[in-house]
Amino acid sequence: MTQLIYHPAGHDDELRMALVEVQAGHWRGMRDLLRVTGARWRLRTSRTQVLAVAAARSDVVGVWLREEPGCYDAWLMSARVAVERALRARKREHPQALTLEVRARGAVWEALRRGPGDPVGWVCLMALAQLDSGRVREEHRVVSGEGFPPGPWGLLAEADRLDPFNREAYHRVVQFLLARGCGTWASLAAVHDFGRYVTLQRPAGSPLLLLPAHAYVERRRRGVTNRAWRFYWEDGAMLSSTLDAFHHWFRETPLVERSVADSSLLAYALWAGGRLREAAEVFAALEPYACHEPWASVYTGSSQTDPGEAFLLRARAESMPVAGVRP
Repeated sequence: MTQLIYHPAGHDDELRMALVEVQAGHWRGMRDLLRVTGARWRLRTSRTQVLAVAAARSDVVGVWLREEPGCYDAWLMSARVAVERALRARKREHPQALTLEVRARGAVWEALRRGPGDPVGWVCLMALAQLDSGRVREEHRVVSGEGFPPGPWGLLAEADRLDPFNREAYHRVVQFLLARGCGTWASLAAVHDFGRYVTLQRPAGSPLLLLPAHAYVERRRRGVTNRAWRFYWEDGAMLSSTLDAFHHWFRETPLVERSVADSSLLAYALWAGGRLREAAEVFAALEPYACHEPWASVYTGSSQTDPGEAFLLRARAESMPVAGVRP
């Protein structure tokens, strides 16, 4: 087995090249990448998110915007970076967190004004919703017609209108629900119900089929589990959604559009559910890339330097021989 590589771009070679330039303080590779990505919304959403994480460490997007003020993608990335900084500030309890949140919200609305047909702006507003855990803003108190707690359902509807079942938009709902209840049992139950509801909609070719798995990992991360945890992954409903994700997302989605994080979660869910042959196929497709999650959060053994990686390697070693592949 080749050495594991932890990189957010995974098999997206074009994104990896753009990230190298961003980290060196250059913006043209980012501009060119978004230009060729165009209106492939799924890819555009994921690429702008990964780029924003890297660009938030410098003023590279600010330089781009000053040099090309007429470029919509520069305005969009400015909003993405502002949102990323606001989220980081709140997590670190920075004294300027509220100021950064207000600034980010303004940047997002400016991007939406310049690109009303782009769902990424609405996804950015969904990301900021988790900062309003007390639901002070009216748009975060919309009543759901499906029995979920009041939340940013109108924002989700706007994102859905432009890009149905946008992966990040729905994951931002999960983050809002968790922040709203501060990780309580009630919030975890709401996340679980939301994940099941989404899979019932059968979002064809979407990694959102993995939302129930994501919800259960959140329970494990917060210590809400029992010794019979593996039986849950073998449960009919859970295994059904996992296999749907394997057949109708993993096998039908181009490699460049399959994120390392989603593929890693799928591999874990298949392994935990006893579907080792399918898990082996996902592990093989991931090579040489890997993700620390969900392995680090669900590992329950003794402390090690990197227990998550040890757990990943164990699952991989158990799966690959079933498919006739040496790990």
